[in-house]
Amino acid sequence: MAKIPYKTYLTEEEIPKQWYNIRADMKEKPDPMLNPATLQPIKLEELYPIFCKELCRQEMDNDTRYYDIPEEVLENYKMYRPSPLIRAYNLEQALDTPAKIYCKFEGNNTSGSHKLNAASAMAYYAKKQGLKSLTTETGAGQWGTALAMACAYFGLGLTVYMVKVSFQQKPFRKSVMETYGAKIIPSPSDTTEVGRAILAHDPNTGGSLGCAISEAIEVSLQDDSCRYTLGSVLNQVLLHQSIIGLESKTAMEKIGEYPDIVIGCTGGGSNLGGLMASFMQDKLTGRKNPRFLAVEPASCPSLTRGKYAYDFCDTGKTTPLAKMYTLGCEFIPSANHAGGLRYHGLSPILSKLYHDGYMEAIAVEQNKVFEAATLFARREQILPAPESAHAIYGALQEALKCKESGEAKTILFGLTGTGYFDMNAYAQYNEGKMTDYIPTDEDLQPGFDALPKVD
Repeated sequence: MAKIPYKTYLTEEEIPKQWYNIRADMKEKPDPMLNPATLQPIKLEELYPIFCKELCRQEMDNDTRYYDIPEEVLENYKMYRPSPLIRAYNLEQALDTPAKIYCKFEGNNTSGSHKLNAASAMAYYAKKQGLKSLTTETGAGQWGTALAMACAYFGLGLTVYMVKVSFQQKPFRKSVMETYGAKIIPSPSDTTEVGRAILAHDPNTGGSLGCAISEAIEVSLQDDSCRYTLGSVLNQVLLHQSIIGLESKTAMEKIGEYPDIVIGCTGGGSNLGGLMASFMQDKLTGRKNPRFLAVEPASCPSLTRGKYAYDFCDTGKTTPLAKMYTLGCEFIPSANHAGGLRYHGLSPILSKLYHDGYMEAIAVEQNKVFEAATLFARREQILPAPESAHAIYGALQEALKCKESGEAKTILFGLTGTGYFDMNAYAQYNEGKMTDYIPTDEDLQPGFDALPKVD
């Protein structure tokens, strides 16, 4: 039998022409978002001031299985897609495992991540609606960079609120976003009411994605020609990111493979949700029975230690309430946390699937994450983003289990992007200065106590 190539590519004609909506095959749907004022299921038109109308429709749609990808978005995708499916032969050899390890590499674009898949769609729909600009938040910077690229492509203005600690750790992310025409503001800032309130409470805060979301929404609501976009968590985001899993499934079919386990890092859930979508469809419909593993940081453990409850998506408590695994919208990760994945909650879709037993989850300390990243970089010659390295850690653990048992399982993980803007974190690890932080139950309790009271 011929050796499977290191990289399996699809042709341009094989790029999926539709996104897959995983909710259509879920026997029990995610709980609806609630209007925070009435605590009633939110109506479609109530989302119009926040998101583009078409994105609102996609957000609320539990039934349409496939959405056609607009031709203009497909043309944009063709600039960096299809992305390669990589067989990690050298990593397998280093581990002396019978497992077959594959990764879907989404770093072959300037943003260095999978985020451009959703950014391109959102910018397109904004342009089609006649809007002039967008606002957003970004943590590690991948989403902000991706949306800056997409807005430049479709001719839109963009203001990005970047989590302050990441803004300080990754100054060159700011430069890249500015190169694409975006305005970057460290969050929390004194440019918004919610930012000023957060700073008044804690002038030295390093910020959080929840803070940045609040600021971006506040600004967008002041301009009828502007709307807000979110790079993870939402149903619409997982819909657009489903192209990752659709491509992965087609590529694996070309080489006669199918994963026994699919692994992804989880912050808000966009990467894992996109990677696993088409494989989860098989599980939901009874065609196959793969395992799914979410790997999150121990310093921001929403799945493994959070509560499954309704919560705000932002710190300023301006968004609709979403039923998800959450640490509380006021939770702010430790300033020493360098691995991205800083969001307090998780996608309602993934939260529901996890709650119903379709997924597993583990949390890992960041020194172990960077140890896994270093091994992967040395063996496979790709410097992974710290976020991706969480998935690498999960893949290593599963491969070592195969070594112990002798089982030759097929592992697929999401290599979400590259780590070239994360060198401060790598330097801390290489110099032995990186420290781990795991919040205590007492640290987490205030966030749980402040959860909205929803019957």
